[in-house]
Order: sequence, then C-alpha cells, then structure tokens
Amino acid sequence: MTDYTDEERQTLRTAAFGAMYLVSSADPGFFASFKESIAGAKALASTSTELRDVLKTGGLPSLPKGSPTEMESGVLTALQQSASILQAKNPTELTEFRNVISAACDQVAGASGGVKDTETAAIAKVKAAIGA
Repeated sequence: MTDYTDEERQTLRTAAFGAMYLVSSADPGFFASFKESIAGAKALASTSTELRDVLKTGGLPSLPKGSPTEMESGVLTALQQSASILQAKNPTELTEFRNVISAACDQVAGASGGVKDTETAAIAKVKAAIGA
C-alpha cells in the first residue's frame, strides 16, 4: 500500500472529481448533472482497491473556487500534480488513474443524451493533463 500524505490524497481526489465536474459542466442541466455524477461514480468505483480507497476517504473533495476559467485551471493543475505524485510514488497506479479518469469522463459525457462537442473538448483537456 502506497503511503500518501493528506495533501496528496486531497490532490488526487480533487483531480478525479474535478475532471468529472469539468465534463459535466460542459453540458449543463440539473437532471443531466445528476445522471452524469452517478455514471462517473460508478466508473471510479471500478478502479483498483488502493486507488479507490484514496478517492473514498477524507470527506468531500474540494473543487477550486473562482470563475469557470479559474476552476478549470485549478482542476487541470490538480490532474497534472496527481500524475506527478503517482509517477513518483506508484507508477502502476498512474496507469490505473489515467484509465479510470478517462473512463469516468467518457461515462459522464455519455450519460445524458449523447456526447456534446463541449464535453469532447473538456475530455481532451483532462486527458492531456494526465498524459493519457
């Protein structure tokens, strides 16, 4: 089991949930967001036990504050930092992280009425940030 600091755990959680938020907010709407959050949570639940434990513990993730542009920048930074943390501490989990974040974003985008161009653009930014 990899030993992550509380700050590293928070960064990983912010990245994971923030990525899903970016994709979900690219296609706004209450019911769409609800369906999308369930789809994303299911994808995260399918990851390795170690990564799932990191994502489940520590209370609610904190998303960056500010304008939509500032929030996006903060999430993308958390994704980049997460890739660096995992590369340094557990490269095997980095591959798992990339796969589960990509799958979660794809599930979120497809959960409500098909994938929109805005969602595709958000997914591309997320995948670029984690090197997927």
